[in-house]
Amino acid sequence: MHGLRVHLTIFLACLCAAVSAAPAGAVKTHFTSRKSIWGPVERNGVPQFPIYRDLGAGIWQDTLNWRNVAASRPADPTNPADPAYNWPSELDTAVSQAARYHIRISLLVMATPPWANGGRDYNWVPHNISDYTNFLTAAARRYPSVKLWMIWGEPSRKPNFMPLTPEKHGATKLTSKQAAAPRYYARMLDASYGALKRVRKSNLVIGGNTFTSGDITPYNWVRYMRLPNGHRPRLDLYGHNPFTGRRPGFHQFQDRQVVDINDMPKFTKFLDKNLRGPHRHKLKLFFSEFFWPTDHANGEFNFHLSKGLQASWLKSAFKVVHKSPRIYTLGWYALYDDPPTANSVNRGLITYSGKHKPAYNVFKAG
Repeated sequence: MHGLRVHLTIFLACLCAAVSAAPAGAVKTHFTSRKSIWGPVERNGVPQFPIYRDLGAGIWQDTLNWRNVAASRPADPTNPADPAYNWPSELDTAVSQAARYHIRISLLVMATPPWANGGRDYNWVPHNISDYTNFLTAAARRYPSVKLWMIWGEPSRKPNFMPLTPEKHGATKLTSKQAAAPRYYARMLDASYGALKRVRKSNLVIGGNTFTSGDITPYNWVRYMRLPNGHRPRLDLYGHNPFTGRRPGFHQFQDRQVVDINDMPKFTKFLDKNLRGPHRHKLKLFFSEFFWPTDHANGEFNFHLSKGLQASWLKSAFKVVHKSPRIYTLGWYALYDDPPTANSVNRGLITYSGKHKPAYNVFKAG
């Protein structure tokens, strides 16, 4: 989310309903890859992977920041041992911890170094896509146990992907200038697929990676995500962050400006018509980021829930996941609430001070 205030007023439900906290007593852990989570490797020197295992999260997610790892251009860019690369020690620790607790790792790879995009900010795409795919190759060789690779995060939003010209509200067709971003992303995605599969055929490539709305809506992003020859880019899973301001459940579909978790039946039909895997299989959905803020107004969303309502809605979200074989995973972002400030986001399953919210046990049992 990167600190951007997100307005979800167009589909806010009433947030005033009174709900009870999660029932007391021991909760059995349901361990599955259909649950994933973002969070620290360690906190105050304490390893966090035992908590992820207790929550039953079969996948741990993190961002691999290309800009930080490769501050200068590597001479041998596909070689992870090139001296220009400064791989994060925390990720090495995470790989070891994940193996110990039988948790898979998914890495979102983004943020262009200045040497690759003419000195622009991190969200500007590389001039040469091969610079990005060379880095992916090196990363896949560095972390052979990592099999899930996300190609950029929320590229349908200007704060994350430039150059991008926003569409006009309600548009079903994009101008050539507006279509340039999804078309460039299609080239990045397809080239990344080829690079990662050459390293290891078992690598799974997560593409699309849209947001509930975005500067280009999910429908138009998919519609215009085409290669120069008109073909669709290759990918294994379709990534989407289906944030919502209403209780999850397959009902009350919205217009084509918004795709939240409730809109998945309609959106998957659209995906089946417009985008398939390399072997024509129907794509499963990788929900990377999902949460509801609690307690007070914040700097990202224009609403918040009580802790009890967060837990109740999360229970409804898991009902949606269990009913749909098309959902590969539901990722919670993140384990802890943000440090308390005027605009902080209480997004976690645990408060900043370390107290479990009612949603903790709901996630654990989900």
